[in-house]
Amino acid sequence: MGLFTGVSKNSDSSVSKKFHTDYGQLIADGEIIEVGFVVMRDTFLFTNKRLIIVSVQGISGRQIEYLSIPYNKIMKFSVQTGGSFDLDAELKLWIGSETIPLEKKFNKDVNIYEVQKVLASHALK
Repeated sequence: MGLFTGVSKNSDSSVSKKFHTDYGQLIADGEIIEVGFVVMRDTFLFTNKRLIIVSVQGISGRQIEYLSIPYNKIMKFSVQTGGSFDLDAELKLWIGSETIPLEKKFNKDVNIYEVQKVLASHALK
């Protein structure tokens, strides 16, 4: 799966309904899912208030981590495009005072430039 754009809380799209069915319990009052990216087993939800990373863990996939990152805690970020041999792109986020970034890989189905654009629009405010 790849990029889903324009997925808002008020949208009637099937993608929006799926995001809100699956992750509605994570959304605070007044919060809107603006864009979502599904990459392999992970989901990246960009809301109007924060980035939520849903990470499916373990072989069975029963263990799920929900990481909530307020945009004002993202100190810097980088994207690395895929190359000739390594087609996966990579996103690095430095959060708060952490010196080691959070790293996530994206397959070629996701446009890393779109991820960067959405992140920049929120983190650079």
